[in-house]
Amino acid sequence: ACYAASAVGYLTGRPGVCLVVSGPGFLHALGGMANATMNCWPLIVIGGSSDRNQETMGAFQEFPQVEAGRLYNKLSVRPSSLEVIPAVIEKAVRTSIYGRPGSCYIDIPGDFVNLQVNKSSVKYMECCLPPPVSMAECSAISEAGYIIVHSKQPLLIIGKGAAYSHAENNIRKLVDLCGLPFLPTPMAKGVVPDNHPNCVAAARSMALQHADVIILLGARLNWILHFGLPPRFRQDVKVIQIDICAEELGNNVRPAAMLLGDINAVTKQLLEEFSKRPLKYPSNSEWWKRLREKIMNNEERSKGLALQKSLPMNYYTVFHHIRELIPKDCILVSEGANTMDIGRTMLPNYHPRQRLDAGTFGTMGVGLAFAIAAAMVAKDQTPEKRVVCVEGDSAFGFSGMEVETICRYNLPILIIVVNNNGIYTGLDADAWKEMLKFGDPAICVPPVSLLPNSHYEEIMSAFGGKGYFVKTPEELQNALKASVTDKQTPSLINVMIDPQSERKKQEFPWLTRSNL
Repeated sequence: ACYAASAVGYLTGRPGVCLVVSGPGFLHALGGMANATMNCWPLIVIGGSSDRNQETMGAFQEFPQVEAGRLYNKLSVRPSSLEVIPAVIEKAVRTSIYGRPGSCYIDIPGDFVNLQVNKSSVKYMECCLPPPVSMAECSAISEAGYIIVHSKQPLLIIGKGAAYSHAENNIRKLVDLCGLPFLPTPMAKGVVPDNHPNCVAAARSMALQHADVIILLGARLNWILHFGLPPRFRQDVKVIQIDICAEELGNNVRPAAMLLGDINAVTKQLLEEFSKRPLKYPSNSEWWKRLREKIMNNEERSKGLALQKSLPMNYYTVFHHIRELIPKDCILVSEGANTMDIGRTMLPNYHPRQRLDAGTFGTMGVGLAFAIAAAMVAKDQTPEKRVVCVEGDSAFGFSGMEVETICRYNLPILIIVVNNNGIYTGLDADAWKEMLKFGDPAICVPPVSLLPNSHYEEIMSAFGGKGYFVKTPEELQNALKASVTDKQTPSLINVMIDPQSERKKQEFPWLTRSNL
């Protein structure tokens, strides 16, 4: 529930609200609070707590919730009285969306529930105004413009902060006006469509390693971008950092220019700068030639894997058929190990805020919650939009029983479980049987191996949805067509693949997880 509420905040720009009980209920929501704050998504959690007159007495589910919440929230507070609850709620909403968005926790003691108060003493509040839009200093804009104009191998990196600020129109104008190559971080895919000719996602490693000027649009130089450090970046790379949070500026790499402000507003300032100082990076430059050559090579390698006819199928074959048959404007939720990594490269996004995954915190267990949140938001705003949730079999195990929630609310979500019988790699049925000959599976079976050929689709069938168990490309195509055509019923396609299927060889094998 907490993960779902946080996704509502990201998709709508207003905090989703999660109501939890005291003690263990609060503790189980901490993961959602931390995930929201790490991803910079607005969220409000309201938790019950034990009666105030029973504190330190060992009350039912007693726990220092306000203190614990401070580690994971922008605000963690208990109203001092019933009268101030509206003021506390207003502050929590405002805090969650102003500046860098994040989670806020409000603690409600049990004895508040039956208290009475004189209505005239309640401090009613109006809703807070939308977040103020801040802009970068003019001198910083000029400095950034000068650096970009004189760059030889520029790269624009688009982060999910740009998606959250609805900066897509201005960023697309900037890319088209200046002819800059761009690289989206995972949840920024679609801010500029993945099929745009300037997208260099298929040459990611090379683009990062050789760019002499990098413009960060709402992206952080954290583990996802290898901290901006060698060997993944040039030692002398010039970074132009655009962020809404002053404390983020200069983290890990000292920027050549710092532009503090709202991503959409600052991008508009850059557009105005380049209208006065025109820039059109030449498409026939040596930099573009090298990038296009790398893109073509990598795409050919992926295409070769995708068109393999051998059975069981590999990841690339499965994603090839998924890409061909799911709606182009669907909201994609992706969760897993190889499933998420390979899916990011194989499943394109054409619209902003339509990809949800493990995010900055690398959280597993978010998939079905995000899908439910996306489906509820779509039901309210764009009823025709489909939600497709692509899960690894291990990832599905974290929250698979939420299929009941999906069926209960009749949300037409399509879940695709890419099943390799394990985490990264698994065992086929024959290898599993051989392994059992050595003794107790708790001792002999590798801990990353899951039970072979598990019928996850039967969970969906048990609750009234449609389940499909597929082993061949033809079966996968038929199941996808049936699921996409039926816009009323939830469905789950359990796709068996080669347990030893892996991603294509990486240029930096010691850092394979850092491409998440």
